[in-house]
Amino acid sequence: MIRQKIVAGNWKMNGSRESIVSLIGGLLKMDGSSSEVVVAPSFPYLSQVNDLIDGSGVMLAAQNVSHELKGAYTGEVSASMLGDFGVKYVLLGHSERRSLYSETDDIVASKVKAVLGFGLVPMLCIGETLAERKSGKTLDVCERQIQAVIDVVGIAAFEQMTIAYEPVWAIGTGLSASAEQAQEVHQSIRAFLAKSSESVSQKVQILYGGSVKASTSSALFKMPDVDGALVGGASLDAKEFIAIVKAAG
Repeated sequence: MIRQKIVAGNWKMNGSRESIVSLIGGLLKMDGSSSEVVVAPSFPYLSQVNDLIDGSGVMLAAQNVSHELKGAYTGEVSASMLGDFGVKYVLLGHSERRSLYSETDDIVASKVKAVLGFGLVPMLCIGETLAERKSGKTLDVCERQIQAVIDVVGIAAFEQMTIAYEPVWAIGTGLSASAEQAQEVHQSIRAFLAKSSESVSQKVQILYGGSVKASTSSALFKMPDVDGALVGGASLDAKEFIAIVKAAG
């Protein structure tokens, strides 16, 4: 099955009104691509970015969401609010949320449910630490994180979701899984999903994330089970990010 590639830029806690105008301006000069291009700014800039990309084909993502729908949750943002600002995708379960803010598999699954309930697309981040990889637990970790979501929303919901495999040891470290290592895990993730539904496993887009660079992305995108990339630091450089998008096709 031919799956459209997605190249998403997670800006994390970076940016200013001025720098975002420059960055988006650079991205909008990009020649046409068959890949879907996504940007994920911090919450304060969602409206600004939504206005800047309006009509361009670039999609908007949020970096997080509350699992609560509304109420007395100071500092939180709901899925319905994100929908008001043109958000299509929501990053969920990013390793930084799991490790720095103690988000458990159950919390991530509840956020997935909330996002799906408002017609937004969860981008479910999964991945192992270096210690887990060295002890041979990569697939155990990925399967556990996926199964927690299946238990809450069901396997069919994955047709409305995207998965991002991000080995924790490769995020912000300069290290990156080789194209072959990424393919091995992506193939295993798809095989795990196939145990519940073969058709869903073939439809779901699985992205790779973890120090993705233009210089390494061409080999990565040639892998049959790698359907794009979730890009961190390189997405803050328009020229570098465009090169990654072009490598995806």
